[in-house]
Amino acid sequence: MAGTNSTQKSARDMILSLGLILLAAGVIWLFIPHDGSEPDLKRVDYRVDLLTARRAAAYAVAAPEGLPEAWKPTSVRFQGEEFDAWHLGYRAPDGEYVAVEQSTRKPVVFIEDETQGAEETGRTQQIAGRTWTRYEGDRYDALVLEDEDSTTVVTGTASFARLAEMAGALRTESD
Repeated sequence: MAGTNSTQKSARDMILSLGLILLAAGVIWLFIPHDGSEPDLKRVDYRVDLLTARRAAAYAVAAPEGLPEAWKPTSVRFQGEEFDAWHLGYRAPDGEYVAVEQSTRKPVVFIEDETQGAEETGRTQQIAGRTWTRYEGDRYDALVLEDEDSTTVVTGTASFARLAEMAGALRTESD
């Protein structure tokens, strides 16, 4: 019967150890912040980048005007050495992502890259007097405008209504 007492003692020690571990984990959990909300994205000021792009690009660089304050610009980039590539990313009022992409790159390649493989639907949409082509994809949808000297892609996770709202707000210096 000597083995029964030691078995009971080691089972009791294991239960006590498990209890102490759970207690420590609970205390740690209490002190670690666990906010379930989305992180607040920093609003970027893209005015200087826009002026630079408009001076350097071989086409009329577009940026939105008149969007409500709820539209938050979150990223901007101009790469003159890479087909005069202009990027302006936004968080739409509903939390979805919308980006304006422009470039002199070959349209087929540019559209494929910027829409992450979305496919042309064969449908068009009139927005602010221009004919945009709709693309649908697994990850991003897009509205595409092909001009003589550049291609403009308004793309993202947002609905076509939000994409159209952005496309309708786009202006160039000559507008």
